[in-house]
Amino acid sequence: MTTCGEFLVKQLEAWGVDTMFGIPGVHTVELYRGLPHSSIRHITPRHEQGAGFMADGYARVSGKPGVCFIITGPGMTNILTAMAQAYADSIPMLVISSVNQRDRLGLGKGYLHELPNQRALTAGVTAFSHTLMSVEELPGVLARAFAVFEGERPRPVHIELPLDIITAPAEHMRLAPRPNIQRPIPPRALLREAAALLRTAKRPLLLLGGGCVAASAEARALATALDAPTALTINAKGLLPPGHPLLLGSNQSLIPVRQLALEADVVLAIGTELGETDYDVVFDGNFKLPGQLIRIDIDAQQLHRNFPPSLAIQGDARLAMRLLLADLPAGELRAGSPGALRTAAVQAQLAEEFSAWAHYRQLFDTVLEALPEARFVGDSTQTVYSGNHLVELDGTRRWFNSSTGYGTLGYGLPAAIGAKLGEPGRPVICLIGDGGIQFSLPELASAVEAKVAVIVLLWNNAGYGEIKRYMERRDITPLGVDIYTPDFLTLARGFGCAAERARDHAHLAELLRDAPADRPLLIEILEAPPFHP
Repeated sequence: MTTCGEFLVKQLEAWGVDTMFGIPGVHTVELYRGLPHSSIRHITPRHEQGAGFMADGYARVSGKPGVCFIITGPGMTNILTAMAQAYADSIPMLVISSVNQRDRLGLGKGYLHELPNQRALTAGVTAFSHTLMSVEELPGVLARAFAVFEGERPRPVHIELPLDIITAPAEHMRLAPRPNIQRPIPPRALLREAAALLRTAKRPLLLLGGGCVAASAEARALATALDAPTALTINAKGLLPPGHPLLLGSNQSLIPVRQLALEADVVLAIGTELGETDYDVVFDGNFKLPGQLIRIDIDAQQLHRNFPPSLAIQGDARLAMRLLLADLPAGELRAGSPGALRTAAVQAQLAEEFSAWAHYRQLFDTVLEALPEARFVGDSTQTVYSGNHLVELDGTRRWFNSSTGYGTLGYGLPAAIGAKLGEPGRPVICLIGDGGIQFSLPELASAVEAKVAVIVLLWNNAGYGEIKRYMERRDITPLGVDIYTPDFLTLARGFGCAAERARDHAHLAELLRDAPADRPLLIEILEAPPFHP
């Protein structure tokens, strides 16, 4: 007999799922019955939150949904934080959980792992949550999930299978073809109206967000056609390459870029929330857009959040850029153009502000000289905060972290593992601090077990240094921030990792170049000379 659980695995495999993250439990073992006979690779994290973060990193790199198998009750409560980060950053994630059998749902009798309502828990962190009440519903519900991932603003989806449904007969079911989902085409009339505004702009400004990551060529052509200084959100890094004469970086919270935004007569914002963690990380509310604002986004609701537009256009970012370019005169990239001169003036001012961060720039220069193709996956830590401003890379999906959106700690390590699984051939650098890594340190064992050669760059300032400074600036006596710091090198080696402390930049480069290919390498960097003056 083929069970529903076995059929589910076959259907996911037929739709291109090649990696699964989960921890088997008594309520999910029947979901695992079909996995050994499939081509799907199973990765076992050490905590369900790690499963979600791994799925997140995998999805960002591969462009495919990250898939998790999660047990009823504690498995669901454990993964919610990871789902919330993915929800905030628009990441496709399919969370498949068990739930108590149908005749026991919501009774409150104390059955194993029982919750009053799992779907209610997930309501704020999913596009939708569905309880499968019959085997026959499964293909249609999966099709709905993939419609979210491929045709809408991607968000996590939760599907729960009652225990009696997982084991129900499914030999009468036939595999469904993967749905052909088309992303929404923006209205041509509105795009022509936008083009007319942009053609007459004297001081245009281009703001691009994570919704544009699949449109690098179009983004570069659009910036050139508009001759517009271009600011990227953190998740959009790489849309314009380093040294591009119109690139402002991800510095919208800094005064020179804000002044440029104040002076802009027409602003085109595509695939960006215009949210706090990209435009106001100083939390003073002083990023303003007084000029005419054109917004393009796949999410109709998002078009009207934060900054109301003069013109709102719903549609796929890549399609919108292509159609918009057809209504704009072809541009020529010139270092001396008006837009390039405006950008250069801002970059000169930023260079003065960044002079105090020369030690961080040297750190990243060292890493990129040793591993020029590296991908950086970060937690919330000082190297991430500085790198958000300083680092530019040629290509998208090479820089992402949890300082955006939901802003959770513990993300960096498991997300880096997922990223390495998503593209094994590219070096992956995990940027994490000594506080954040203690949230998810056991995932080193997951990486060793799966032979994932991620490089963990551990910035150690013996506590929650950024929060301590934040408290001191507000005349709050620091409390709870000077935490006990374990011997990370001994711990990492105990997990089976290679582990070293970098003595200086030359030693760091040597460690990076000689990183093992079959297990993680943890490199500890102390926040002290020579890495910090």
